Amino acid sequence: MKQGIRETTLGIQHLLAMYAGAVLVPLIVGGAIGLSAEQLTYLVAVDICLSGVATLMQLASNRFFGIGLPIVLGCTFTAVGPMIAISGEYGLSALYGSIILSGLFIVLISPFFSMLRKFFPPIVTGTVVTIIGLTLIPVAINNMAGGQGSADFGSATNVTLAFATLLIIILIYKFATGFIRAISILLGLVAGTLMAASMGMVSFDNVREASMFHMLEPFQLGTPSIVWPAVITMCLVNIVSLVESTGVYYALSDITGKKLTRKDLSRGYRAEGLAVMLGGFFNAFPYTAFSQNVGLVQMTGVKTRRVIVITGVMLVALGFLPKVAAITTIIPTSVLGGAMLAMFGMVATQGIKMLSKCMGESQENALIVACSVGLGLGVSVVPDLFSALPQGVQILTSNGIVAGSFTAIVLNIVFNMLPAKASVPAAKKDPAVLKESAQEVS
Repeated sequence: MKQGIRETTLGIQHLLAMYAGAVLVPLIVGGAIGLSAEQLTYLVAVDICLSGVATLMQLASNRFFGIGLPIVLGCTFTAVGPMIAISGEYGLSALYGSIILSGLFIVLISPFFSMLRKFFPPIVTGTVVTIIGLTLIPVAINNMAGGQGSADFGSATNVTLAFATLLIIILIYKFATGFIRAISILLGLVAGTLMAASMGMVSFDNVREASMFHMLEPFQLGTPSIVWPAVITMCLVNIVSLVESTGVYYALSDITGKKLTRKDLSRGYRAEGLAVMLGGFFNAFPYTAFSQNVGLVQMTGVKTRRVIVITGVMLVALGFLPKVAAITTIIPTSVLGGAMLAMFGMVATQGIKMLSKCMGESQENALIVACSVGLGLGVSVVPDLFSALPQGVQILTSNGIVAGSFTAIVLNIVFNMLPAKASVPAAKKDPAVLKESAQEVS
């Protein structure tokens, strides 16, 4: 009995640690593409439910899918920019069609991608994670000001709320320990929303109007259609997500002491591909392994899968309760921005931590990071760099995460995998050249 209570409590802790990150993607993307409050409520609910389904699939560890590590899955931040771009250019139907086909693509390539482990050493995975964090920070800054295009963009109220939320998160992280520290982001969001409510900036209409229970419906927000540039973009985004997940797999493998085989990786990738397909089918988003829960596993020392099973079941249950999902939609944009700055910054620092172990190995590694991060940030800040290219290609080149990750993979092959040009031994050099060199020295 006591063991069950303890595991349930730890499961709740994992849920709270990932909940803010899980709901941020639907809130960001849904707000950017102009969904109504009712649609946004559905989006958050279905996202939470499918996060639980995806987590349970990854824990299954059967012959076909599931890596069997204590992993929690949620919507990937990698896809935020590309999904907004696809929706703006081609519409929601193209977005969900691209998500479904990209998930199928991941399922099909999973056994082959698992053979490419040597192409994703720490220098690549660390660079990818760093780029993900850094390129998303402008999104956080825009939200701190009230959201791009809002009437009160940059107002004193928005900026004050954003920095107050960030300060609360920092203070909790500094002075709290254990469980409270693990949910500092969530507590910051709650405190910021309460402050906004005291200023009359929060409306509970969505919560009152939301039903207590509902069933998930496929294609509720849009029927999928195929637009090939969008499909290619999402395939690339999901490959980048697999690179990030690979880093999570190996981190948990190190913590739990479980050696990963090529078949383990293949099952893990296949589970993520199936989760992505389910996301598109129910009009949600792509899913990936959440790195924040890795730190929680390490901090608590609890490595059993049973705890994560409890987390997954609770996530599925919450997805059928729209009133709970609607609560997250009342959070003001500026409050979200303050929390997002901390979260995205933590993603970047996780990448830097991964890089710290391999940056000193060679100057070539430093150049790989410099060029990849520089291009990733540059494309994010100046997306018109490739404006002369065809529109379909621009969706690929204008995304900093995709551009930076591709650069890291290519440069790692060039510097660390291609054979270096061997120097010619002195004994095999032309005798006349050796004699001439000797005369010059004398």
